[in-house]
Amino acid sequence: MAHDPRATYSQLRAERRREIAAMEARHRNLGYYRLSVAVAACVIAWLSLADHMLSFVWELAPAAAFVALIVIHERLLGRTERKRRAQRYFERALARLDGNWAGLGESGERHLDPAHPYAQDLDLFGRESLFELLCSARTHIGEDTLARWLLSAADPATVCARQDAVRELRGRLDLRENLAVVAEEARTGVNPAALADWGEQPSVFLNPRKLRLQVRLLTAVGLLGAAAGLVLLAVMAGVFDLPERTRFLMRDGFLAVLALNGYFLYSRRNLFGAAVSAVEEAAHELGLLSDVLLLLEREKFQSPLLASLRQSLDAEGAPPSQRLSRLKRLVELLDSRDNVFVRVAEVFILWTPHCVLRTEDWRRQSGPAVRRWLNATGEIEALSSLASHAFEHPADVFPEVCPAAEGESWFEAEQVAHPLLPEARVVRNDFSLGRPVRVSVVSGSNMSGKSTLLRTIGVNAVLAQAGATVRARKWRMTPAAIGGSIRVVDSLQGGISRFYAEILRLRQILDLTAGPLPVLFLIDEFLNGTNSHDRRIGAEAMVRGLLKRGAFGCITTHDLALAEIVESLDGQGANVHFEDRIEDGKIHFDYVMRPGVVQKSNALELMRSVGLEA
Repeated sequence: MAHDPRATYSQLRAERRREIAAMEARHRNLGYYRLSVAVAACVIAWLSLADHMLSFVWELAPAAAFVALIVIHERLLGRTERKRRAQRYFERALARLDGNWAGLGESGERHLDPAHPYAQDLDLFGRESLFELLCSARTHIGEDTLARWLLSAADPATVCARQDAVRELRGRLDLRENLAVVAEEARTGVNPAALADWGEQPSVFLNPRKLRLQVRLLTAVGLLGAAAGLVLLAVMAGVFDLPERTRFLMRDGFLAVLALNGYFLYSRRNLFGAAVSAVEEAAHELGLLSDVLLLLEREKFQSPLLASLRQSLDAEGAPPSQRLSRLKRLVELLDSRDNVFVRVAEVFILWTPHCVLRTEDWRRQSGPAVRRWLNATGEIEALSSLASHAFEHPADVFPEVCPAAEGESWFEAEQVAHPLLPEARVVRNDFSLGRPVRVSVVSGSNMSGKSTLLRTIGVNAVLAQAGATVRARKWRMTPAAIGGSIRVVDSLQGGISRFYAEILRLRQILDLTAGPLPVLFLIDEFLNGTNSHDRRIGAEAMVRGLLKRGAFGCITTHDLALAEIVESLDGQGANVHFEDRIEDGKIHFDYVMRPGVVQKSNALELMRSVGLEA
């Protein structure tokens, strides 16, 4: 069903603004009510204390009303804040539609590995990246899952399952809004890998039952010792008197408790300290994750993948959201050890051992399921991110990722464009490889669109194999491993020239052909750092080697001698090009791909356009 995402977002943003305005009016009224109750309390106090006209018991009525108004006020503030987050969510969505989304989302730079065969070349992470455009996840596990999908190709069955899930979630704007407003702007600090690993580790205590019994007995003794200490303080303050023998017995008992419990805590300080450090590192800031799980637990899904992920959240006993909320409270209790009163009472009540043992009980009961809960949460959030992108670009299509016959690799694209470019600026082209042409040599002048073509092919191939929609009218492909050499730079600190960095990347692309998938190679300005003669020989040898290993792809060049290698590829290669034209002394590009080899260069015109003599 066709829809207008801009109209939908604008309407929902307007609704949230009206709801916020109504709540702010209620907020002001509640302030007046609280003031009125305070005045009433003062009047009742005057009438009861000064004039003795009323009993002071009447003060309970305004006091109860004041407390009730405070509770209502706090709840109203919470609902108002959620509406403000929803308003910001739709404002960011409209900014994405307007092309003003850069810097507003999560850049995902922590996922960028310069050694990855295409992440840097295709602008997957960083400011103005594909990840920033796509990601709406509220948890680190959701971000990690989406990043993992972009960094590695899924098999056709997995792609199909994800597409079905994205189709269902695309129409669930209510769920996507709720996921976005479930927490503050800052994403959770939960480390999913550390939390899952901690949950699966065995207890740090060899005999927890024996230790629990010791802690309980020592706590009972400690409470008796604390009571003895309080009695001695009261005697010293002259509150009452005790026989001298009784005082001595209580003093000795108090000192014995200090010695016994103090020795117990000191002798096991490393054991308890290690247990506390492990849970604090793994489980801080669990509130958001618990809220996300609570939201997902209430949902029912139709697509097989979503239904399976939702089912994996089910467990005997309390649901995952309640269990993680309980772990959050245990971590907060452990944090309260820094309170001065808890520090003073530690030797008597053994606060830390009790909290650690309760945490170990939680791990024994719920720890093995944590990884399953986290994986399900991460996948649903990643699918929600892809669904938002599909909703916002209704003209984008779901690609066909077809199982490949042995030795077969190809893709076909109609009216393909780069998803990071605004719709108003894109120029769409048809492009195909593998049937029978397995390599295209793209020639053209500077700034004519050669590098953009490579990135367009690569980014859409990444989206297709992640389960997302692609910016095309039609896209069909067989599974492929992508290898890019587009954004290769030198390294002053590493002592590596650009040419050497490029041939290292070419070596990496060649090594990819040993993997299970055919390689789709995208090489920009092939061997640009050497002379034309060596470039011609090296490029032909490299292309032949890649084709021999079952790879297919594109190379770009502004060196027309490189276009001649097509003649030696026995019909497996083809030349295409981009052109420009000069009008009124200015260079114009149409970014339309044409067959054949470009016939001119614009280097001199570009130099003149910036005031250089040529």
